[in-house]
Amino acid sequence: MKLSILVPTFNNLLYFNFFINSIYKNSYYKHEIIVHVNEGTDGTLQFVKKNKFKFTYSSENIGLCSSMNEAYKMSTSDFILYAHDDMYFCKDWDKYLVDEIRKQKNNLYYLTGTNVSTRYGLINFNCGDSIENFDENKFSNFCNQDNTPDLQGSHWAPHLIHRELWDKIGGFSEEFNPGDGSDPDFCMKLWLNKVRIFKAISKFKVYHFNSLTTRNNKVKLNNGTKLFLLKYGINPKFFRKYYLRGNNSIIPYIGELDKPNYTFLMFFDLFINKIKRLFFKINS
Repeated sequence: MKLSILVPTFNNLLYFNFFINSIYKNSYYKHEIIVHVNEGTDGTLQFVKKNKFKFTYSSENIGLCSSMNEAYKMSTSDFILYAHDDMYFCKDWDKYLVDEIRKQKNNLYYLTGTNVSTRYGLINFNCGDSIENFDENKFSNFCNQDNTPDLQGSHWAPHLIHRELWDKIGGFSEEFNPGDGSDPDFCMKLWLNKVRIFKAISKFKVYHFNSLTTRNNKVKLNNGTKLFLLKYGINPKFFRKYYLRGNNSIIPYIGELDKPNYTFLMFFDLFINKIKRLFFKINS
């Protein structure tokens, strides 16, 4: 089964090449890779041309959301996978993912990889904090031996949805450029379109070098929490905790979700969210 892998990159050639090599080396199937090159002044533009990738291009950084939407226009698969350019994919990652896709009874699902990192990951396990000191064998052995169950998914890249869903929600919301808050917004739009399966596949592991691209000093991040709160009346943390049941932690997969459980704590948190939203509206 072919997937369309969409990856935005911004002058990050060394890590992007490392990511690409992991796809070539560790994929069970052959896939379509579509790159959006922002600027590309570090040689990325020449690299994608030389290697005959499908790509879109902007002479300046247009942000993650716009980059994804541009790359999507060139995709041909029904299965759209969003990835970061500073990830390393595990052996047979796509076989585990495709096996899960084939279990689904319809297209209303959001499937993610299990993010492994030195910190900020779903699983924190140190295999190096850069490609220079990355221990591939250590990561591979960990992937083979780890018995973590499938987890409750919550706005983690890499994530995959069906083309039908992408078209229905309109892809990424470009008001969240350059990208902070875009993943929770993406998930909220899926939720509002009746998606209730949010699942992180344990065997589909990626090693993430801590969002190296977006956290460097070249990118001035937006206030994604504020934008999300003004748009939906709740903040991303509230959405993850009470709707997706993920809340940035390891929670075993609980199956198809239902309405949030209304508790005193939830109402209290909702009240705090409403106060903050009012404050932002008054001061905007």
